[in-house]
Amino acid sequence: MDHTVGTLLPLADDPGPERADAARNRELLLVAASELVRRCGAAAVTTEAVAERAGVGKGTVFRRFGSREGLMAAVLDHTEREWQGRVIGGPPPLGPGAAPMERLLAFGADRVRVNLLHADLLEAAGDAHARSWAAHSFTALHVRHLLVALGVTGDLPYLTAALLAPLDIAVLRHQVHAEGLGLDRVVAGWSDVVRRVVAGG
Repeated sequence: MDHTVGTLLPLADDPGPERADAARNRELLLVAASELVRRCGAAAVTTEAVAERAGVGKGTVFRRFGSREGLMAAVLDHTEREWQGRVIGGPPPLGPGAAPMERLLAFGADRVRVNLLHADLLEAAGDAHARSWAAHSFTALHVRHLLVALGVTGDLPYLTAALLAPLDIAVLRHQVHAEGLGLDRVVAGWSDVVRRVVAGG
């Protein structure tokens, strides 16, 4: 296990302990919403459709999440926890067991894919998607840990931030949709930057 990021980090609006029935309904709604997002895209998902698929009343959606935006934010947090789990304990090279450079390159390629996949979901979450600093720092801790393992020196927090900046959803969407860059080129460009940082370290 990667002991530097060995636990899932808390996300904003964590509901904390819930009654068994409330927790069950929350999970049913998250699963239903996630399936609909994958099938139809976030923009097409309604609270009515989610409630129907989960087998609960529409009012349950609002009691559990407050609004459609709150539901979409919870789906994002759910998918982020799953992704963190794959980084911490999933198969290599994203998970432990591969060489640090292989893991770092796999991280970048996977994060590009995940962020582009969730771009519409992030937009649907709107202002409700506000995560804690701990959750935002998960990727930074992971990248910094791998840079240390690769022997990179210098201002590691700044170098980490520089590597993470191109993976921001806004940057990726501009590159892909406005500049017309293909996914392979985006990943190759990020990998080139990583190699230059490591070689100069």
